[in-house]
This record gives sequence, C-alpha cells and structure tokens, in this order.
Amino acid sequence: MIKIERTETYGWEAAIRGMRNPLESWEKSDSDVCTQKDCVYCKFFLNDGMCQKTEIGGTVIGDADFALMKKLTAAGTDHAKYLRMITVTTDIVAPLYWWKEMDTYKVGTVANSCSTMHKIYAKEFTLDDFSHEHLVDDVNTAGYEIVDQYRERRNLYVTPLSLLSLTIGCLNNYREEFLKTQDKKWWWQMIQLLPSSYNQRRTVMLNYAVLRNIYHARKSHKLDEWRGFCEWIEDLPYGELITG
Repeated sequence: MIKIERTETYGWEAAIRGMRNPLESWEKSDSDVCTQKDCVYCKFFLNDGMCQKTEIGGTVIGDADFALMKKLTAAGTDHAKYLRMITVTTDIVAPLYWWKEMDTYKVGTVANSCSTMHKIYAKEFTLDDFSHEHLVDDVNTAGYEIVDQYRERRNLYVTPLSLLSLTIGCLNNYREEFLKTQDKKWWWQMIQLLPSSYNQRRTVMLNYAVLRNIYHARKSHKLDEWRGFCEWIEDLPYGELITG
C-alpha cells in the first residue's frame, strides 16, 4: 500500500533561466505564469476548469523552452542539470519494507518521518496501520498449524492475515503495559516486534533528476508500491521530462 498526497512542485523559473545560461539564450525563453483558469496562453486548459499542466499561478513552459529541456535531457545527466533545480515536496504513507528500499536514494532528497521511536505507543494499533492487501486468510490455501504438538488438542491454525492480527493484539497488550507502568521493557517489545508492513508517513523533498533515476530503475518492480510511485511520477507536471 502506498498513499501520496499534498504534492507541490516549484523551481521551474530558476531551472529554465539556468539551462539557458551556457548559451546566454534567455531572450528565446517563452515560458510564463498561468494567471487564470481559462488562460489562453497555456493551451492546456481542460473543460473541468483545471489546467492540465500546472496549478493557477504555476509556471507554464513554452514550446521553445520545452524543446530545449527535452534536448538537454536526451543528451545525458551532465547536460540535464536543470532537472536538479525542479523540486517536489509530498507526503508519502508506505510500509517500512518500501521505505528501506526508498532510502537507497539519499542524494538530493530530504525526509521528515513520523517517529516510531517516540510515538509508537501514541495510539492503539489497528489492521489499517499495516499494509496487508496481499495477505491471504484461507486455511485451505495457506494455513499452517501453529504448533504441531498442540494440533490434536487445540486444532489451531494460522494464516498470514490471522498471524498479523495476532501480532497486532500483542502490540496493543504491550502498549497498555507500557502506558500503565512506563517500564521500558514493554516499549522494547513493541519496537522489536513491529512488522515491516507497518505504514509510516514521511514528508519528502525530491527533485526531477532523482525522480528520473527512480522511475527508470523501478517502474517494472515487483512491489506494488514502486509501480504506484512511478504512476504518481508520470502524473507530475511535465512528467515526460522524467519518463521520456
């Protein structure tokens, strides 16, 4: 599971100025700022009153600037330095197992996360706090006896989903004990038992150059979260600068 929200992009004007510095071709720039919903200039106005390329007040890239951007991007990373100046901020909620892979991309990124260290006991754990959309709950398909020697006496079975539910119940018990006693022993039970499917929120700052690296490396990844992240990249303003 991945949820991405509150996305903003900025830095377009500076990026365009900078990319024209080497040849001092600023007078050829034809980008402008979108000032109204029915802006004739931007040519991307849609019938529902939304601009296809940017929000009101955002930079609308002209044809000449966009052609140069694509040319520089195709020439390689040394020529596409302008992509590093186009900044993206967004909130991402994703499981810890995805964040471990996302942490590969440390250069040019900043992230502030919700703290499991300080806030793991702040609220009761629920199933929705964990990514579980692929966990099966069919004993006939994926059931295993919890403890073989107790099978005849208890007839207990566990599925991946019921095992997660059992873990959540344990976490909540340890949470209650910690809140009552403030004994760090119970805090350790939560920290070390917490599954990697636990969903964490982070506010992230990226740029188009980093996103280009991510997109081409991860767009066909086996994790749904990576494919969902790459679909979000495709929908960014002028996302073809990243995906093309």
